[in-house]
Amino acid sequence: MQKTDALSLCEEMATGLAVCAADLRVLWVNPALAGWFDQGPARLCGQYLSDLAPQAPDLLKHASRCIDEARASRLHDVLLGSPTCLHTVVVELTPHGAGGLLMEVHEPAAGGAGLALGLRGFAHELRNPLSGLRGAAQLLERRLREPALRELAVLIREEADRLESLASRLLQPGDAAPPGSFNVHEVLERTVALLKQETAPRRLFERDYDPTLPPAFGDPQRIEQIVLNLLQNAVQAGAQVVHLRTRVEIGTQLPGGRRALRIEVLDDGPGVAVALRAHLFEPWMSGRQGSGLGLALSRAIAEEHGGELLYAPERGVSRFVLRLPQGEA
Repeated sequence: MQKTDALSLCEEMATGLAVCAADLRVLWVNPALAGWFDQGPARLCGQYLSDLAPQAPDLLKHASRCIDEARASRLHDVLLGSPTCLHTVVVELTPHGAGGLLMEVHEPAAGGAGLALGLRGFAHELRNPLSGLRGAAQLLERRLREPALRELAVLIREEADRLESLASRLLQPGDAAPPGSFNVHEVLERTVALLKQETAPRRLFERDYDPTLPPAFGDPQRIEQIVLNLLQNAVQAGAQVVHLRTRVEIGTQLPGGRRALRIEVLDDGPGVAVALRAHLFEPWMSGRQGSGLGLALSRAIAEEHGGELLYAPERGVSRFVLRLPQGEA
């Protein structure tokens, strides 16, 4: 296809497209994106992204990171449009050309409301069996004499409590407990202990923890859900060795100016197929049997904490990176 043909095709696309320079000045937009702003394409060219999206500071921050780190990102619930008519959209940012970026603007997925409703229905149905499970675990906890078996009963009871709490938040979002500082390593060790009892007794879990790691800020129960999803994915993909690494991010700030902690989950499994990576965190996307919701929910939890979750393989090893804001020591 000739360059002029490709440009003509982009002009006709219903997806909003824009090309920005390294200083986030708009170089080109197609009519679809110009329509979001109730302006013609010519009037948008030459303006800065900061002027076009003053209500979306996270967009500007991720756009700068996209250019500086040559890394694509996808943002949900971004406010774009004219001052009198703002729209909530999904924005994809991709490195483009010599230090610039390509911005794609999409309507939110129509299935979002249906997904939320389905999750609430699932949470409602989950609460009764969880109560029975908790009661049985509590009874075992009282009657068992062997310490190792009693510890398993405690683990079951505490996991039932955690799942009941998560279900309650889906049903009544306003009842979520306020975030606070917590020990990341305690969350990781608890998740490993749970997984070893559940599906991975023969897997090797290696640790490379930073002993000086400060606390993270957030909800430890929800962060445990992210880690559990990542470890389960590694085991289900066939990994025999899973490596957990923690570090303090040097020179990295998360939205809100918080310093960042980094949790890495590496494994020796086959990794994510290249064809799936661009859509890895979208709902219903899965390279194996499963709902394809785990990573989508995990990224949503990370972003709600002011952090991020990404897939960043290294030297032939599958690797997920979770960044979280630091808490108070």
